Amino acid sequence: MIQEDDFLKQFKKELAHNLPGESAHQKMAPLNRPLSSYAIKEATNIRESAVAVILFRKNDEIHCVLTQRQEYEGNHSGQISFPGGKKDESDSHLEETARRECFEEIGIQRSIGLLLGQLTDVFIPVSGFKVSPFVYYLHELPELIRNEREVAEIIDFPLFDLKKEAIISQMEITLPNGNTLKKVPYFNLSDKQVWGATALILSEIKEILLSID
Repeated sequence: MIQEDDFLKQFKKELAHNLPGESAHQKMAPLNRPLSSYAIKEATNIRESAVAVILFRKNDEIHCVLTQRQEYEGNHSGQISFPGGKKDESDSHLEETARRECFEEIGIQRSIGLLLGQLTDVFIPVSGFKVSPFVYYLHELPELIRNEREVAEIIDFPLFDLKKEAIISQMEITLPNGNTLKKVPYFNLSDKQVWGATALILSEIKEILLSID
């Protein structure tokens, strides 16, 4: 296992200079899903948003935080996601959005966490959100406070599990509009099926991990 200081130094360097980008996204994208850079050109109503990828140390391993959304009438009901949401007018920039949403959803104070960098944006055509992922590292995870209205469960998993090919599989998904997606790739993490935009972001993280270990 790579030492913590070496990992942080190398991971931060990769975020700054060597993002795998959409080539990594494609590996976990549903069939016929267009690249974000292409789909966003066709979009008429783009909504900016940001998510916080929270990394922390647990049992001498680096873990990552995910949340499961509550069930609701909407495109992303019940899905596994990163803490995050849409940019408010009061947010001066998207990194502030990520910190604010993380505080509102799971209670991590805005001042906590070392910003390692930013991953490649993901555009979600079905909802019109352009998602900007920001990566943070916490030496120790504080007690989390779940926003019961938005978050059904807080999950974490060992980050380097992403390198295990056995956690990748495919499934069929019926969307709220009745359409069916076949052979949708997903990560099996903490007994949760992680697909969609979250899986695309994790796929880019996976490629970074493969390059530094």
